[in-house]
Amino acid sequence: MASDEQRNWNKRSIYKVRPRIADVHSKAYQPQVVSFGPYHHDNDLLLPMEEHKRRALRHFVKRSRKPLERFRESLREVAQDIKESYDELDSKWKAGGSEGAASQFLDLMITDGCFMLEILRVATQAKQEKDDYEVNDPIFSNHGKLRVIPYIRRDMLMLENQLPMLVLDQLVAVESGGRKGNEFINRLIVKFFSSPSKVTGQCLHVLDVYRKSLLLPEIEVQHKQPKQRQGLIRSATELHGHGIQFKTGTTNLTDISFEKGVRGFLGFLGFPGFLKLPKIVVDDTTESAYLNLIAFEHCHVGAGNEVTSYIYLMDKIIDKEGDVALLHDQGIIQNAIGSDKAAADLFNSLCKEVTLEPVSSLDAVHTEVSEYCKNAWEMEGESQHTM
Repeated sequence: MASDEQRNWNKRSIYKVRPRIADVHSKAYQPQVVSFGPYHHDNDLLLPMEEHKRRALRHFVKRSRKPLERFRESLREVAQDIKESYDELDSKWKAGGSEGAASQFLDLMITDGCFMLEILRVATQAKQEKDDYEVNDPIFSNHGKLRVIPYIRRDMLMLENQLPMLVLDQLVAVESGGRKGNEFINRLIVKFFSSPSKVTGQCLHVLDVYRKSLLLPEIEVQHKQPKQRQGLIRSATELHGHGIQFKTGTTNLTDISFEKGVRGFLGFLGFPGFLKLPKIVVDDTTESAYLNLIAFEHCHVGAGNEVTSYIYLMDKIIDKEGDVALLHDQGIIQNAIGSDKAAADLFNSLCKEVTLEPVSSLDAVHTEVSEYCKNAWEMEGESQHTM
């Protein structure tokens, strides 16, 4: 039976990034346009969006044809669970359980939650659907979808900028009269981020949904016993030079495997090994998104390490711009940030101050590739010795 302390830790899912990590890429963890939740609520740079939040709240409530108090009451019932989702909650939101602090916290959750739902709804609705926002609305018009919402999308993937999914669940349940639930919200989020796979089941927050959408639908890591990592994986150009070719996988980050092939010997033709890697688009949002996904995996007990393992592998495979060029030619990397060197530097920077767990989901791939290369080097040595 779980202790009170264990139950308390289990509820936490939204964390402040540790200073040691945040100092390396400070901007990657700081919202630039909008705050969601308490951690960045008082940031002066984000205050201009508060007016738009309140306006979105009015639209949401009016369209629901339910009184605002119904939404407040729904969140009031689970307020303690919502607060306990935050790892570090400022005393002003607690204030010893005072009525003023409780009301202020509920207002924050309702306002931010409705704004997030409105962003998800408007950005994913069909173009021909009519809406109750004006055509020149700075956020919810076509102009806003092109000029503002992309920045909001980036901020919505920041670990410190999350809302508990419980907030969205409660708001949607009241708005729809109980007809819509977490599966409806998951679909909105997946569509909003153009994610590759369907996400089902209860999730913790938007970042959690996005992370799961990048992984295969069923990841049964607990039934596998991957080998301990052995040796080092060389860069893409080095691997290619030792007979390994690259295959393009899907956009799922766990779509990684290695086919050993057969080495040639003394002039006999062999078959190359194939390392399959997921397709990835590298753009201006890549660094921030992946840094926050890695931070979540490191902060949340039981989250897994699939994203961290993928980035760790790519950091080893990509050493210089030539590696990016090779993976680009194979259709694995679509580079939208400019030079191959910039893309290489990005991957090399993502793993700074990050420690991979002793056993990761890609240990078998590390071991198989390392052993293949080791055998190749030994055979090349034998070939040279007999000549």
